[in-house]
Amino acid sequence: MAAGKSDGDIAKMSFEDALAELQELVKRLEKGETKLDDAIRQYERGVALKRHCEAKLREAEQKVEQIVLSAEGIPLARPAKIE
Repeated sequence: MAAGKSDGDIAKMSFEDALAELQELVKRLEKGETKLDDAIRQYERGVALKRHCEAKLREAEQKVEQIVLSAEGIPLARPAKIE
């Protein structure tokens, strides 16, 4: 886990910040130069960051609206169907 950071701060992170930290964690873990205990903590934080990024993406998808035309040809917005 990054120094001075807890899993609680992840909820406050933007998608971009969480993704950047996740990418850095992956790079460090791929090098294989981390002690086992630290690697496990970093992996656990990486999982939490991944979940946060996925949640942020779902939120963004739900905000996307689909433009449709009414019978009169007037553009209408309605929430996109997200599955």
